[in-house]
Amino acid sequence: MLNLTITGLYLSLLGLLYIVLAVRIIKLRYRFKTGIGDGGHEPLAQAIRVHGNFAEYTPIVILLLACAEINGSAQLLLHAVGAAFFIGRILHSIGITHSTGPSKFRQLGMLTSFLAIIILAIENIRFFITL
Repeated sequence: MLNLTITGLYLSLLGLLYIVLAVRIIKLRYRFKTGIGDGGHEPLAQAIRVHGNFAEYTPIVILLLACAEINGSAQLLLHAVGAAFFIGRILHSIGITHSTGPSKFRQLGMLTSFLAIIILAIENIRFFITL
């Protein structure tokens, strides 16, 4: 029986974060009376970018996590990478929300995203090579 409970956990947490980020956009659209685009409002532009960045990075990590889990990766590794990615996405969201320029939270968020992709990619390649 195929079991993706670890991937399911992190996908669920990330799904909830996705909704939080979307609701932030909705509230700002209502406040600024802007239906499409950002209307030149910096807080709305930032919220849209946070959500967009989240939507760009999350699918690849979830797919890599699911493949690693199906392939039999160690649960500790899966939880470590999943948790780090989730926390990194929160940090990245905070970093972009508070500054359009460089910030430690934004940098940590991107670093954890890159590391999650690299670690999971290497793990899945390792499984392929050792077949």
